[in-house]
Amino acid sequence: MLVAVTGGTGFLGAHTVGALLRRGHRVRLLIRDPARLLAALTPLGIAPDAVEAVAGDVADPAAAARLVSGADGLLHAAGVYTFDPRRRAEVRRVNEHGTEVVLEAGRQAGTGRMVYVSTVGALYPAAAGAIGPGSPVGRSRETYLASKAAAERIARRHRAGGSGVVITRPPALLGPHDPHLGDQNARLRDLLRGLTPIWPSGGLPFGDVRDSAELHARLFDSPAPPGTDHFGPGTFVTTREYLETVRAITGRRLPAVFLPPRALAGAGRAADVLQRWWPAPLPVQYGAIHVCGIAVPVEAGAPTAGVRARPLADTVGDTVRWLVTSGRLAAHRAGRAATPADVS
Repeated sequence: MLVAVTGGTGFLGAHTVGALLRRGHRVRLLIRDPARLLAALTPLGIAPDAVEAVAGDVADPAAAARLVSGADGLLHAAGVYTFDPRRRAEVRRVNEHGTEVVLEAGRQAGTGRMVYVSTVGALYPAAAGAIGPGSPVGRSRETYLASKAAAERIARRHRAGGSGVVITRPPALLGPHDPHLGDQNARLRDLLRGLTPIWPSGGLPFGDVRDSAELHARLFDSPAPPGTDHFGPGTFVTTREYLETVRAITGRRLPAVFLPPRALAGAGRAADVLQRWWPAPLPVQYGAIHVCGIAVPVEAGAPTAGVRARPLADTVGDTVRWLVTSGRLAAHRAGRAATPADVS
């Protein structure tokens, strides 16, 4: 099967490309910057000539049409995941408008299987104590969550129109070989650097990027019935449990204070204002605080295409070792997790 992929040079997208190729599929990528192809695929052992590349942007209908022309399947994984207030316009353009453009191109081309990569956050805040396939789209006003909620409404509209869009909702993802050091891996690095001694209480569903990539590959291997929702394999942990996991893996004390998200919201908003003119990324963001306060677990038994979540401790260990071996973290900050290991 020829699978057209957006977001293939990103964290989840690159791992999904690897999973698709391992299962014998052919892959065509839509890429804005050809230089990113080498950086994203080489660490995964994928030669750039193993995939077909189409130059263009997800918000360009002509480029999207070239991407899906003759393709048997479409994976729309392109998205901007950030709480950085400086990127609000980009978040809306890519996450919302890009989703409309790409799914419409797939519909017009008659693409047989279309998979849209949403996020568990698109269902926040939830009225119930858990989210699942039947949960409504959330109504958060935080920029990133609002953009993903809007994009999921677009995907659901296409599905209701008969295009058979399958929606996946990955949790917060950690793992090795992150081409651009995304939000969660950067946050783990900041923790180990001692930059985040104050944490909001609450929690998040965490997962391994390799597990969600395998889920996506399986959807093209054995297509699910049209309209099916899948949740990326993961485990809900409180912020306290997350820090305990990192402490156990590294052997470091990592002192931290936990406060209710409401108590930290003002500091988060102030940091967002400062971030608009401060050149370096700040470790405090309102969006991250907000999410910890409203996140809920995924319902037990929610579909994951048969992929089981690997233990969070294994994911954290692999991620920390990769941060060290890739030169993004000093070995002494990784504690005993810096021991060489095979991270694949």
